[in-house]
Amino acid sequence: MQWKSALAIYVLFWAFSVFLVLPFGVRTSEEAGVPLVPGQAPSAPHDFSLKRVAIRTTIVATALFGIFALNYIYGWVTPDMLDWVHPSAR
Repeated sequence: MQWKSALAIYVLFWAFSVFLVLPFGVRTSEEAGVPLVPGQAPSAPHDFSLKRVAIRTTIVATALFGIFALNYIYGWVTPDMLDWVHPSAR
């Protein structure tokens, strides 16, 4: 795999991982014991840390990409194994 392809796939894993990481560790103002600002949704996060989300996302994306790269090298799961439409073609 070329490094440009690996980088593009890593970026896709990172973008997907953002949505996996975002819901974890979120506290609302009510949970934090802070009064709501007028017009604020009760479900809005109290303290959002982009740095914390970026670090968690990078860790998750790197782990997922590592598994992908090892599968690419060792061929644990191949496209033939995932062919459920024509199972007799193996």
